[in-house]
Amino acid sequence: MDLFSTSNMLKAVDQLPMSNLFLINHFFPNVQTEESNEIHFDVIKKTRRLAPFVSPVVAGQIMESQGFETKTFEPAYIKDKRVFDSTRPLKRLSGESIGGSFAPNLRIERLLVNEIADQINMVDRRLEVMAAEALRTGALTITGKKYPTQNVNFGRDPELTITLAGAALWSDPASNPLDDLQDWSELVLKKSGVSAHSVVMSVDVWKIFRSHPTISAELDRMRSSSTMNSNAQNIEGGELKGEIHGFNIYVYTGWYIDDAGIEQSILPAGTVLLSSPKMDGVRAFGSILDFESNYRALPYFPKSWVTEDPSVRYLLMQSAPLVVPTRIDATLSAGVL
Repeated sequence: MDLFSTSNMLKAVDQLPMSNLFLINHFFPNVQTEESNEIHFDVIKKTRRLAPFVSPVVAGQIMESQGFETKTFEPAYIKDKRVFDSTRPLKRLSGESIGGSFAPNLRIERLLVNEIADQINMVDRRLEVMAAEALRTGALTITGKKYPTQNVNFGRDPELTITLAGAALWSDPASNPLDDLQDWSELVLKKSGVSAHSVVMSVDVWKIFRSHPTISAELDRMRSSSTMNSNAQNIEGGELKGEIHGFNIYVYTGWYIDDAGIEQSILPAGTVLLSSPKMDGVRAFGSILDFESNYRALPYFPKSWVTEDPSVRYLLMQSAPLVVPTRIDATLSAGVL
């Protein structure tokens, strides 16, 4: 069996566990594949119109149908290419007994799985960063060293991007975070028709929120009915801290290394996101422009080949992703600190 055949590498991709990506899994559960070099995506915006009154003896009034707008974007292409060192199967693996206990062919198999898993993790982290940006800004800026900068504006209502100041900042005891969440939830409902009850906070916001005088007082009053707890955040990703006034409170931590080699937070400090899985977010994937893929649209397409002199094996992971918040007005972002 050729471990490095495209079919076997695709099987390895299918068998690897999914990454624990909170924003993608919670808000972008739908997967769309499109065998095209462009991705077509829908943005839904509807208004609350009234049925028209007319006389029963006159013709009906023609009303324009409401639906959705379909937009088109040619996605940036991911090509993670790396060398599979021909000497590595001769070296002890991490966790292997001193002196080595595995045969080279077993090491090759484990090394290949580890490399593919790392490549998939990097694609998934890119998706998570895109999801955070779309939820925060209502748009995406996509750029790369050999890709011209492109902006994808999903058309979120400007009122849904909020920056608090002065006494309204949650760090001020005079502020009222629960009133803010109620007002923002009502605003999202007004703009989109979606009830937003998922609140995602950066860790610094959580520290302020859990100790805020109004929150402490409310938890004391609701002790028997609220599920909220004030535990510290000690996992990467999103963690549910409980429910208060109908809002599910999540705290989020996660990082990535940017193109300059600097570690950045996926969710910037001072950020609160408000949305709902009913936002119907989509992770869309365009066609893989590779003869061996038969131009199929796949989330991940691995392949491998060898150059003869010197003997070098390459691994390549390809993807053409875009995250789409279909009901963009069902998202709200606030800077609260």
